[in-house]
Amino acid sequence: MPDVPAETPLRIGFVLTPSMLVTGTALPYEMWMAAGDFRHAASRRPAPLRLHLIAAAATNASGRLALTPDSSLADSPVLDVVYLPALWRHPETIQQHLAALPQWLLAQHRSGAQIAAVSTGVGLLAATGLLDGRAATTHWYYFERFARTYPAVDLKRDFFITRSGSLHCAASINSLADVTVHLIERFLDRPTAQHVERNFSHEIRRSYAENHYLDGGSAPSPDELVIEAQAWIEDNLASSDSIADLARRLGVGVRTLERRFRAATGVSPRTLWQRRRIALAKDLLLKSNLAVSDIAWRVGYQDAGYFTRLFQREMLVTPSEYRQTVRPKLFRAGAPVGVKEIYTAEKQEKIV
Repeated sequence: MPDVPAETPLRIGFVLTPSMLVTGTALPYEMWMAAGDFRHAASRRPAPLRLHLIAAAATNASGRLALTPDSSLADSPVLDVVYLPALWRHPETIQQHLAALPQWLLAQHRSGAQIAAVSTGVGLLAATGLLDGRAATTHWYYFERFARTYPAVDLKRDFFITRSGSLHCAASINSLADVTVHLIERFLDRPTAQHVERNFSHEIRRSYAENHYLDGGSAPSPDELVIEAQAWIEDNLASSDSIADLARRLGVGVRTLERRFRAATGVSPRTLWQRRRIALAKDLLLKSNLAVSDIAWRVGYQDAGYFTRLFQREMLVTPSEYRQTVRPKLFRAGAPVGVKEIYTAEKQEKIV
């Protein structure tokens, strides 16, 4: 039997700088490690991941908790993903000690790397000029200084995540976790990304797709029929209507609706409908004490067994197992944390 060719290693690089916020590097590093462990357990083969800690300055200092680099900018490999850290206190002062970093980032970008910058570390990416004329975000406390320093950047103050081509900006460490799950799914697969998502800050996660600004695309779809269909689905998640009923309501045939919906969204209307129902079910499992059968009914499934199988196919765990994962971390005396509170909590996070 012929040998199975080895997979090309996926190289993930984490830039280390003086006065960096180590949490912004440790969290995505651990998430990629978990992704590798999951792939290894599933395939019984070593995961094709190589994680690199790369010193961007002559000193090994990397914040208040020291990390040991395994390479410098000069001898680092060509990477598939590059992470830039958040910086404490005065980012511009730190950047003065990183003279070689902009050219290195430009070279990695030319080689096709995805670059993810978080919080005040977005300034490291902006200093290359790559963000000129492109969308970006940063920590709210840094907005005004960032806008003055990089006036050519299209600063999106109302978004926690932006993406312009291969450039990803996250306003906070929580948002960087969303970006990381997105990248894991892109480079590995969805089951691995779901595994990582379930095990890292699941109680405060929001969908990457729903919370990022994509440069060059401001509307969900240019097709008014698809927008109308999506709006109806969102407002009628538990409806017993069929796709044929929805098509008749919109005055088109089922095949026309399916074709235009797939062209605009990449999925069928039934798939979107199911995913939105699962999203509502996740929210109810997280924030309520409703029985699984009651939740199934509330999201439009009369058969709790079918709902459980569908949920497990989508999330790789049963509804009960999902609840056991997320509830111990979130529930406490008083009302559950809501979306507004989560947003406020992120807005109040301050870099000093």
